[in-house]
Amino acid sequence: MSCTERGGRRTGPFEGGATCGQGVEFSPEIIMSSQHMIRVLTVDDHPLLRGGISGAINAQPDMTVVAEATDGDEAVACFRVHRPDITLMDLRMPKANGIDAIAAIRKEWPTARIIVLTTYGGDVQALRAFKAGASGYLLKSMLRTELVDTIRLVHAGHRRIPQEIAVEMAQHVADDALTSRELETLRGVASGSSNKIIAEHLGISEHTVKGHLKSILSKLDASDRTHAVMIALKRGFLDM
Repeated sequence: MSCTERGGRRTGPFEGGATCGQGVEFSPEIIMSSQHMIRVLTVDDHPLLRGGISGAINAQPDMTVVAEATDGDEAVACFRVHRPDITLMDLRMPKANGIDAIAAIRKEWPTARIIVLTTYGGDVQALRAFKAGASGYLLKSMLRTELVDTIRLVHAGHRRIPQEIAVEMAQHVADDALTSRELETLRGVASGSSNKIIAEHLGISEHTVKGHLKSILSKLDASDRTHAVMIALKRGFLDM
């Protein structure tokens, strides 16, 4: 287990975007008045994306990437070594996932500032990330225009939630949560298992499985099993 140290200045494909999506602007005077560079750890299992992110950050006058990690375990190890000001964390990675890594880092360093970078905008996944200790949440489609300003916002002690994610979270805030047993049942459905196989795997009766499925369809407002799985994947109940 190791992390890659970074240094120097590079430019990359995500440069640009001086105004945050929330309308906060940063003047050169504010940027250059910083007492020290914002030291960033990037965590993602895709090397091209890590390279692009590092290039965009290192092109800024007030930021530098100090290390890169490829999974959640490496993220925790890198944080111990470098103690970055900001950690950019992907969620779906091999070995330990991003949410587990966020929780582990925040357990040791409660003031750590972590920004989630993800392809998936599900409200359930976002809520889990914030409960684990994330301070910001960005979709990877927003990197070109909002990455560097989000880093500055979070470094200054603010939180960042894209409007579309916040709206979806608000829409579902009063929904009944799926129980752990219902989630296990839904994972079985997503894997293509029959009610009988799910029942055998969970050590319950087929009648109980049917009861769980009825409750799942109601809570997710789904028309059938397939629809329920699609909704669960979109919202982040399932991580396939």
